Amino acid sequence: MAFLYGLIGFPLGHSFSKRYFTEKFDQLGLSETHAYTQFEIPSIEDYPNLLNTSGIRGFNVTIPYKQQIIPFLDEVDPAAARIGAVNTIKVLPDGRTRGYNTDYFGFQKTLKDWSAYADFKSKKTLVLGQGGAAKAIIAAIEDLGIPVIKVSRNASDGIVSYDELPGLMSSVGLIVNTTPLGMHPNEEACPPIPYEQLGGHHFLYDIVYNPLETTFLKKGLAHGAGGIHTGIEMLYGQADKAWEIWQL
Repeated sequence: MAFLYGLIGFPLGHSFSKRYFTEKFDQLGLSETHAYTQFEIPSIEDYPNLLNTSGIRGFNVTIPYKQQIIPFLDEVDPAAARIGAVNTIKVLPDGRTRGYNTDYFGFQKTLKDWSAYADFKSKKTLVLGQGGAAKAIIAAIEDLGIPVIKVSRNASDGIVSYDELPGLMSSVGLIVNTTPLGMHPNEEACPPIPYEQLGGHHFLYDIVYNPLETTFLKKGLAHGAGGIHTGIEMLYGQADKAWEIWQL
């Protein structure tokens, strides 16, 4: 294949990227020359070997390698360096690699397009989880002028624990889950927020897209949240931005 792209991560059973790009190439009339595959690697140390793959032009990067990949790249886009995570890699004609973060663009666009944006933009946002995706999402939210409360299992400098959330819920509008809790096949799992405190001024966004409506979102609606947003549009947005970068 003249132009090959692929997804790096572990595990990859949840991913829609292969289908998405395969359909995109077909729609663009590129299926004879372009292909997309999955590179399920158990260790980031296996990444350099992938660069020897015939025709490779770029990668998407998912859990758990968005931060681990950075030392292996020749260049990192300034925005991705600020965020501290990479989810798109362009393989340059000379074989060098440059890392980008398209999660930022995909998430921020969906947030601004959401009809509930006016309802929560003047309040604080809870971001659940502190992995690679969270870094991009926090930057995207803060760049819109919305204060962020970072949440993780264990409190640390600048990060609160789930146990502290009951005292914070009244000041919060948007709650974003960036953890894999609830992702297929563990669909019953969900972040341990105080759902009983949810009300009409709370809006829940889950970046998990398989299943489309997670337990986190279902419980939010059941407890009276004002609205929910699934992760599929963010997936499409970041994927389209990756395709744009690969064509530069």
